[in-house]
Amino acid sequence: MVEKNTAIKDLTTEQAKEEIQTLQDRLTDYGIAYYEKDAPLVEDHVYDEQYARLQALEQAFPQFISQDSPTQNVGGAETKSGLPKVQHPIPMLSLGDVFSLDELQEWEDRTKKSLGFQPKYNLELKIDGLAINLKYEQGKLVQASTRGNGLVGEDVTANVMTIGDVPKTLKEAVTVEVRGEIYMPKASFVQLNEEREAEGQEPFANPRNAAAGSLRQLDANVTKKRNLSAFMYYTAEPDQVGAETQAGLLERFRALGLPTNPDNRVIDKMAEIAPYLKEYTEKRDELPYGIDGVVVKVNDFDSQVDLGNTVKIPRWAIAYKFPPEEAETVVRDIEWTVGRTGAVTPTAVMDPVLLAGTTVQRASLHNPDYLEMKDVRIGDTVTLHKAGDIIPEIGQVVLAKRPTSAVPYQIPTTCPACGAELVHVEGEVVLRCMNPACPAQIQEGLTHFASRNAMNIDGLGPQIVSQLLSRELVKDVASIYSLTKSQLLTLDKFKEKSADNLIAAINASKDNSAERLLFGLGVRLVGAKAAKTILQTFGDLGRVAKATEEEIVAIDGIGQAIADSLVKYFKEPQAQALLAELAQAGVNLMYQSDQGTVDENSFFYGKKIVLTGKLEVSSRSEIAAWLEAHGASVTGSVSQKTDLVIAGADAGSKLEKAETLGITVWNEQDFLSAQQNEQA
Repeated sequence: MVEKNTAIKDLTTEQAKEEIQTLQDRLTDYGIAYYEKDAPLVEDHVYDEQYARLQALEQAFPQFISQDSPTQNVGGAETKSGLPKVQHPIPMLSLGDVFSLDELQEWEDRTKKSLGFQPKYNLELKIDGLAINLKYEQGKLVQASTRGNGLVGEDVTANVMTIGDVPKTLKEAVTVEVRGEIYMPKASFVQLNEEREAEGQEPFANPRNAAAGSLRQLDANVTKKRNLSAFMYYTAEPDQVGAETQAGLLERFRALGLPTNPDNRVIDKMAEIAPYLKEYTEKRDELPYGIDGVVVKVNDFDSQVDLGNTVKIPRWAIAYKFPPEEAETVVRDIEWTVGRTGAVTPTAVMDPVLLAGTTVQRASLHNPDYLEMKDVRIGDTVTLHKAGDIIPEIGQVVLAKRPTSAVPYQIPTTCPACGAELVHVEGEVVLRCMNPACPAQIQEGLTHFASRNAMNIDGLGPQIVSQLLSRELVKDVASIYSLTKSQLLTLDKFKEKSADNLIAAINASKDNSAERLLFGLGVRLVGAKAAKTILQTFGDLGRVAKATEEEIVAIDGIGQAIADSLVKYFKEPQAQALLAELAQAGVNLMYQSDQGTVDENSFFYGKKIVLTGKLEVSSRSEIAAWLEAHGASVTGSVSQKTDLVIAGADAGSKLEKAETLGITVWNEQDFLSAQQNEQA
């Protein structure tokens, strides 16, 4: 078997048959989890090692190759996500992999032998994302589809339309299909996983799976919130854009307005690749997106045609995969922390180890199911890597080094902060403390309330909150507004100036626009952007508290889950009492534009407006801010509820939809004229 690593030449035919079948089944399961469920069972390098073993076995024993072997298929099987299917007239292939410079040299030797001369190569970073095909007709984006099994993918056009990097209209009216990668920036990945864990959802394993899960949503609004990006790098019809080489194609893509990675490089022979590999191995951690290797492509398109493809991979390209950066360390403890929503999360505390340039001592174990699947025990030696080059993650337990005294870890049944019974809410993977008086939840909630994106009470950080709670000076967010200077002076290291500054910050926060307050209350699923959208519509937090699910769902960009959560929150007597206390303390409950009081007589007041296309005089963000200051709600999608569309040059599908629905459309000059009338 794979783990025994028996030399292939020493296997009997029966042993080879058994191992091939085992690997085919195992890799198929891994593929389904990776491609279809966006929830990988093993790290990439584990899959790659076993895949390479299967390839070698099938090459030595070709009689045991089956049509459904993972080596004979591209990507996953046809998925069952509910998205429409798309046939690829030209199959979307995957890349062959090599893992050493020796293997890379062997690939070049075969390439030169096939061509009969030394070709030039274009080097590109291998982006850790999801393959995509974009179809443009006369310069207009008409379809976007995933790779799927290479022959049949999924139609994700509506979702791709929400990705800002992807042009809806090219700079030239060409008809062409281009392919590339949809990816999730590292910062977006970290934020998304933090939100998912707070909401009791399984975190994504890496940015690639996060991108795939985000792109394959049935609701395009979900995709829009995930902040995806794209790089394009291929077309099967380069003559359509007038390119003769891969490097030239990337230049043409840039001229057309397509996003491309700028870090490609042409080399004359493989011996020149070493500096490029060294440079990006060192830069890898600093890049804002994940890469897992370098792609080497024969630069000349005529030579690519001569080399051709196998059933699964092009012979003119190869992916050099970076070796995984791993370290071994010992788990000394497993700590459980309580978040502001009651989610109780395990974290492994380990001996410090240097990994990807930083010292790591802690790694999240996410939830009980994950902990049990990994079977991590106190005293275990584990492998550690960084998921997507960002988040420390335990790979696997080194069973050969497990102490004889190590016993299976017992999942707690009571909250570590308050002792209340922990529950598994249906549909969630986390354990949750349901006690609203849990001190850990209260501390986290108070800290969140005072944070920069919420009420922005400068000086009220976690340590101060902890002291206030321990001295019983606060019990909830409303009691913050009852604090006195004399009470603050009893805190450790608090002097006159510190106390005056904090009291001033607390008083200043009373004047915040109400969306900050709504976000600060910590209602599940209600982020800062959703809070602003909701308050722009209702204008008054008191009205939000009395709104029905139907009224909230009617807001563009607000889904059923958020509506359910809001209604459930404000039905609680505690929440109603809290809102009354805040109002009594003088905290503002009204939405306020960043630019002052809204004039209800403004032409734009109460209107739902969509901006699209390229605007010349002012940026879209400047116009949006001005409109919001005059009482308008600026949304990202056109619907029957839209009152006005302001369209600049090269406006695409939003303009077409507005015209179909009979919605009023202005050009930029129309808007500027109306703006001048408002200011007159």
